[in-house]
Amino acid sequence: MLPLPSSFTKPNSHTSQFTNHTMQHFHPEPHIAPTVSSDAKRSGKKRGSYNCGRCGLPKKGHDCTGKTAPTPTSASSATPSHSSFSAVSAPSSGSASRRPLSHLRRALSFDEDEAGRLDPSEPADVWSVEDDLDSSGLPGNLLWEVLRRLPPAGLLTAAMVSRGWREMTRSLWRAAEELRIRVPAWAQVGFVSSILQKCPGIVTLSLKMESDVDSTILACIAFSCPNLAFLEISVSDPAVNRISGGEFARFVADKKSLKSLKMEGCSNLGGFVLCSSSLSTLWLSDLYSLSKMVFNCPQLREVSLEFAHQESDSTDLTTMVEGLGRSCPRLKNIHISSMHLSHAAVLALTAAQLRGLRMLSLVLGSEVTDASVAAIASSYLNLELLDLSGSSISDSGISMICNVFSETLTRLLLALCPNVTSSGIQFATAQLPHLELMDCGMTICEPNSHHPTADESNRKLQKTFATNLHLTNQKLIIKHSCLKKLSLWGCSGLDALYLNCPQLNDLNLNSCRNLHPERLLLQCPSLENVYASGCQDMLIGAIQSQVCNAFTDMENPSPCKRLPDGSKRVRVPHLVNTESPEDEKKGRRKKRRLCNVVVD
Repeated sequence: MLPLPSSFTKPNSHTSQFTNHTMQHFHPEPHIAPTVSSDAKRSGKKRGSYNCGRCGLPKKGHDCTGKTAPTPTSASSATPSHSSFSAVSAPSSGSASRRPLSHLRRALSFDEDEAGRLDPSEPADVWSVEDDLDSSGLPGNLLWEVLRRLPPAGLLTAAMVSRGWREMTRSLWRAAEELRIRVPAWAQVGFVSSILQKCPGIVTLSLKMESDVDSTILACIAFSCPNLAFLEISVSDPAVNRISGGEFARFVADKKSLKSLKMEGCSNLGGFVLCSSSLSTLWLSDLYSLSKMVFNCPQLREVSLEFAHQESDSTDLTTMVEGLGRSCPRLKNIHISSMHLSHAAVLALTAAQLRGLRMLSLVLGSEVTDASVAAIASSYLNLELLDLSGSSISDSGISMICNVFSETLTRLLLALCPNVTSSGIQFATAQLPHLELMDCGMTICEPNSHHPTADESNRKLQKTFATNLHLTNQKLIIKHSCLKKLSLWGCSGLDALYLNCPQLNDLNLNSCRNLHPERLLLQCPSLENVYASGCQDMLIGAIQSQVCNAFTDMENPSPCKRLPDGSKRVRVPHLVNTESPEDEKKGRRKKRRLCNVVVD
């Protein structure tokens, strides 16, 4: 996936608002049992009342108008006329009549920030306020708001409470537009099919597969979700994705409404020809030895292709990039992660002339050099994100980046770049005024430091780290007014660090084991999280003392002024002070948010 800053479900606050809104129109009333005829008593049938549960009139030949009619009651239990909810209900919990559920959006979603949520302030669009579903007299809207926040397992349990609850849960399933399912290892395709058949209106589907994935899952999704627009399939370690390229291409071609597709474990695709007139986002990971990869998706705007870290991968990336740029002219975000990324692939990408390109990520390409940076800078002048992690660029390449993207670049990621020094990083932060995120992990490191991702499958990158010996005891000074996230993980060659970044809220110092506590200065009043796993205890203590104990609550002392000769300053007593109370409050230092120092 694209290396965007990671976002950290909020508890939903709509429940309390809706409860208050409903309770303004609800007045507790005594439960009134309807009159049972003598014929029903003699018959001995225990089928409940034959009177309408809403209006109290006999059901035989009855067409209910939805208005509550007077029922035989005692004087002490008269129903108030001003109540908008009738508490009269029959012992048998028959299903209540409902309005069309045409305005329901994302009934099973827990994300409060997403658009299209059901607005609790409009109860009439969902369920009639007068609907009474069970003998407890709970309004239909209130029950809907409670049940819609349950996970799928909770909904299945709630359906066994009563007939009214079962009808309500069925309506919830039918109205759901977003569904997230974890498929356990013992489950078969029938498990997924039984759930999807309950939700014919699904638009967004996320499957976390702990069992093997094959073409039957795709067939089940295609049959059960005719309006599917967003699909994500993630695969855990024990499971295997057995979907082939032909099956994958047929699924995409048949789903005319599909806009976003994200799938993991695509090692068995082999090759595919993808044709879709609606697909705009495509994420594929664990790709391996693709014989062909053709994209015929004119609406594609974001593509992420992550290849397996294996030397034996035989995918022709240059041909693939040429076809991608030729058939997908509207691309804005490109992410390609492969050990076989080369300068030739970069030249093929720059020749495509994608005018709308804003985010470019070429990761783990050890053959990507300063010449590649020059080609990128000459073709794409409006980049907002550039990720060249794992490349062989040097400080000269950083200089070209700063000269071309000084007004547009907000995110720069240069992790695992052994030819970049602290001078290059300082130059980048000084010349990129709009920079908000910077990742320099494992860039300033010792010559003998072990690269965390280096193993038998990527010896090439390890050789690069071994042949480019860096000077240790490097110093890094960063002063930036817009920087919000800075990552220096694994920079074992860093000896001193001075930061003056008023907007910085995330700092990653994991495994900076040679950073001296005496040479650390953090002038970052907005810091919220500092990651210091693998650091010395003294360094952790220095971090805590600088970010946790500084800027405590304190009021400004009494105003001071100098003596006439200017020799010294004296405090002015409060009685002589001419400042108003409002000015004193403005002069008080605001309380600073606590900063978390994460060491685990």
